[in-house]
Amino acid sequence: MDHSTPLLRDVFGRLLRRARNAQGRTLADVAAQAGVSMPYLSEIERGRKEASSEVLEAVCRALGSSTTELVGAAHRELATVTPLHAVRSLPRPARTLARATDARLLAA
Repeated sequence: MDHSTPLLRDVFGRLLRRARNAQGRTLADVAAQAGVSMPYLSEIERGRKEASSEVLEAVCRALGSSTTELVGAAHRELATVTPLHAVRSLPRPARTLARATDARLLAA
């Protein structure tokens, strides 16, 4: 797997930790308010766990934010590390039928 582009869970975790630290809050405080365990929140912040959308929303709310804002911030961060040419150069999916005549041959 190519890790030149960060995983979304890493970006989400980094952004959540940054927001929590900017507010001067502890893991225990935010975890309790979000209704998740402190070790689980720590794993999310370190990019070790892939949080569900429900958990992300609860943590974002505990931080006075929303998943919409989190996704927007992640998009902005990823846009700075993922060159557009890399996205455009993804391989096209293989075609199952090369031409319309192939479909007629298969039907015969």
